[in-house]
Amino acid sequence: MQSESDQEIFERLFKRSKIPLYTCLPALTWVLYDYLLTLSEEAKYIWPQKRNFGTLTFFWIRYYTILLVVFDVAQIHSFAIPGVPTVDVCVAMDPTIRVVGALSLWAVEIVMQTRIYCLYGGSKKIAFYNGALFLASIVAWVYIMYNTAQHRKVTISSATKYHLPGCPTINGGIRWAVWVPATIFEANLFFLALYRAFLSISARTKINKRNSLIRVLLQHHLAYFLGITGVLIMSNVMAVGTPFIPWFGYAPFHAAVGIMTSRMHIHLIKFSEESIDNAYDTTWTTTLDTSEPLSFA
Repeated sequence: MQSESDQEIFERLFKRSKIPLYTCLPALTWVLYDYLLTLSEEAKYIWPQKRNFGTLTFFWIRYYTILLVVFDVAQIHSFAIPGVPTVDVCVAMDPTIRVVGALSLWAVEIVMQTRIYCLYGGSKKIAFYNGALFLASIVAWVYIMYNTAQHRKVTISSATKYHLPGCPTINGGIRWAVWVPATIFEANLFFLALYRAFLSISARTKINKRNSLIRVLLQHHLAYFLGITGVLIMSNVMAVGTPFIPWFGYAPFHAAVGIMTSRMHIHLIKFSEESIDNAYDTTWTTTLDTSEPLSFA
């Protein structure tokens, strides 16, 4: 197989480096547009809530997402300036970008665990299982990050001579797998929600045709869990560096995860309050096998 010439390598890396420049600004526009679009619902349904774990995590995910995408835009465009992305700067920035992104994703996964806990009627076994798997995914993430950071300088040093608009989009070793543990954990949460939905459908013949709260909750959860799992899978596919699916940068993924989680929280609070105002539905106890109402904290 004939090796690439310097010109061919430069053209390939240059094209890949330009893509995040074109995707980060639309991601920021999307985040700001969605924020303005849902601000009235946030003011109506979230602001009056007591300050607890649920509201604090909502505000963290909601506003940290905006700051995170702003950071992505600033980092990507500042690194497009000639002379800024040196080898040492790129080596230091790589784990920094991943850590600030992980803080957002971990907060989302903590929220998702509380949702599963509620869907299973406050099961301590489910909480312990998900908590242990969550910690294992973090340990695996740290290991992969440490492993790739040790070799990052060697991986990109040969490409810095091309003066690209940003750090070289080159993966080495197991760097592509850094988000695989989070993807596996998120898929686990999705299948737990899917199984809970199956149990709810099985019990539906015992209740009337009115939409119970738990049924709507499950529909929301399945949609959002599937969406976030899909985003993480796409992120892993792009990190592999195939010619057909180039790397878009982190901004679109940060935006998508933050928007979906914030909307899920707003919609569930909205629906629960409207349901309580209408009437207390006895199907709560039929479908959940518990006498306690769901908590959104």
